[in-house]
Amino acid sequence: MLTSKKVSESIRLGSILMFSGGFLDAYSYLVRGQVFATAETGNIALMGISLARGDLAMAGRYLIPVAAYAAGIFLTEWIRMRVGENGTVHWKEGILWLELLVMVLAGFMPQKWNSLVNCLIGFSCAMQVEAFRKMHGMAFATTMCTGNLRSGTELLAVGTLENNGEQRKHGLWYYWIDLVFVAGAAASALLCQVLAERAVWVCAAALLSAILFIRYHRRMAEV
Repeated sequence: MLTSKKVSESIRLGSILMFSGGFLDAYSYLVRGQVFATAETGNIALMGISLARGDLAMAGRYLIPVAAYAAGIFLTEWIRMRVGENGTVHWKEGILWLELLVMVLAGFMPQKWNSLVNCLIGFSCAMQVEAFRKMHGMAFATTMCTGNLRSGTELLAVGTLENNGEQRKHGLWYYWIDLVFVAGAAASALLCQVLAERAVWVCAAALLSAILFIRYHRRMAEV
């Protein structure tokens, strides 16, 4: 049984969300114009390059997904502050419902709307990253791997040098969560060949399983 305040920080829920993150990153690249839409580092770098070249129009194009990502974070904090734990739906569960809706809508959008789809993916991933930021009390990200790789390697190094088994175990959790990201990307690569734009609905199904996981444990533990 999950203990109090551990549902949204559990490895099981984190694994589902990380699978979703890997799936979306591969989906946006393979189906939506070879763009990694779940994080904005690339877009920000390309915006800077465009500014340096004096290409303001191109810089503006890169600014749009960055703004969508920022809007996702802003909306998440607004929901957290205004909704909180009131009513029958916890605010984090509400975030997942919104993300699921975005994924369902994205599956209906044709190729000519790829820019909009990638903005929506960035928007929803920002909400997910902002809402689910811890794994057993440790900071982690569900749509990118670099920070998790750093944290996991640091814990493994310190745990090995100090002969601390608990830290080594925590380090391996980070490595596990990044492997799940890889699995999500691999599943996406296979399914995109068959389902094309509608492959994103598999991600929606994963998010639904995350919602059901939270609902199942809400009576036993605080989200």
